[in-house]
Amino acid sequence: MQDITSPMTPLEKRATFSLASIYALRMLGLFMILPVLSLFAEQMEGATPLLIGLAISVYGLSQAILQIPFGLLSDRFGRKKIIIIGLIIFSAGSVIAAVSTTIYGILLGRAIQGCGAIAAAIMALVADLTQEVHRTKAMATIGASIGISFAVAITLGPILASYMGITGIFWLTAVLALLAILVVVFIVPNPKKSIVHCDAELVPSQFFSVLKTPDLLRLDYGIFILHLCLTASFVVLPLLLRDAGLSAEKHWMVYLPILITSMAVIVPFIIIAEKNRQLKKVFVSAIIILMLANLGLFKFFDDLYGIIGFLALFFCGFNLLEATLPSLISKTAPGDLKGTAMGAYSSSQFIGAFVGGVSGGWLYGEMGAEIVFLFCAIASCSWVIVALFMNTPKYLANMLISLADINASQGDDFVTELLGITGVSEVKLHFEENVAYLKVDNKILQKDDLQNLLNQWVVS
Repeated sequence: MQDITSPMTPLEKRATFSLASIYALRMLGLFMILPVLSLFAEQMEGATPLLIGLAISVYGLSQAILQIPFGLLSDRFGRKKIIIIGLIIFSAGSVIAAVSTTIYGILLGRAIQGCGAIAAAIMALVADLTQEVHRTKAMATIGASIGISFAVAITLGPILASYMGITGIFWLTAVLALLAILVVVFIVPNPKKSIVHCDAELVPSQFFSVLKTPDLLRLDYGIFILHLCLTASFVVLPLLLRDAGLSAEKHWMVYLPILITSMAVIVPFIIIAEKNRQLKKVFVSAIIILMLANLGLFKFFDDLYGIIGFLALFFCGFNLLEATLPSLISKTAPGDLKGTAMGAYSSSQFIGAFVGGVSGGWLYGEMGAEIVFLFCAIASCSWVIVALFMNTPKYLANMLISLADINASQGDDFVTELLGITGVSEVKLHFEENVAYLKVDNKILQKDDLQNLLNQWVVS
């Protein structure tokens, strides 16, 4: 009998936290290089601003191309096998970058790193290993691990680079990937069976349904612009901090307090957005903050205190948007389209990172560092315009219910009774998964009534 208020089992916790650690270790390896590569790559043979920008961001292109195929391959050949293969590829790319003495070797290594596109396979394995009622919680845990790994990577990168250079960071990244393989083999539980989960995986047949939803496309455009701005900015930010008088080994002293402060600052706004149901206002305001931060960096690009001040403003906007965008995707997409919607969203994110690095490098080489920030400000302004036309989101959460005790012939009656419960807004049944996808308003949801209904159906 399923209990919608039950805690995760020890096995589910083990699966969730071990897979979150794998995701975090991989993202740590990708992002540690972000704040330091442009500083070290300047001295490499063949380096140009464009190639440096490409080296920073090329992983995004290979990641965007391969993440969907890797997810589909995991359905056919097994999640763990594909995750291990992806981690081996990622480690190999790190080794290639570590032994390279030219910018072209770094480019090749970073491209191969991105080919280890295991995000979709990890999410699918989480779905295999958790009960329906706990799956959303497990996904949120992995999302939180990504944010933490980004903050740690941006701070840790300059510290490690001062001791071991980028070569050492790439070697460390290769080792982290191998450690992640050990976690997959010895700690992550084996699923009893693997099936396609519509809430966790991209389903090719549903892809055009997602592309026909204007609000989802607006959100995809948003994550594209957000990571375009991030990557383009970090092509030049480390150089500007150095040129303004802050030595490279001290850059962490800027990033760490800025990231901690910005994360603390955004908490009240997340509460306002969710609890007070002002999500669209907070969301659009955060985009405007991002735009203003880029304008400030454009104006004060050669002043250390100006850079630090507007970089702090940038990360306030960035972290708030990074937190609210997945929530908006979850609220906007139908429950059984969430996996496909998140697949399109992730691809947009990686393409944005790629375009940001290339455009940032080219603009820096042709027109100067300040123009990179002007470009980002214009891109952010276009996002403000797009976001203003977004519909006010419905404050509905996803809930999954097992259909193991219900026959397909009883489906219509079960849906009717579910929709009769206060707070249940939408129900979609997928008997091939044995899952009912619900959209619920947690503020008014009568959980006791829902639990009683589930108990009655089990008894019947």
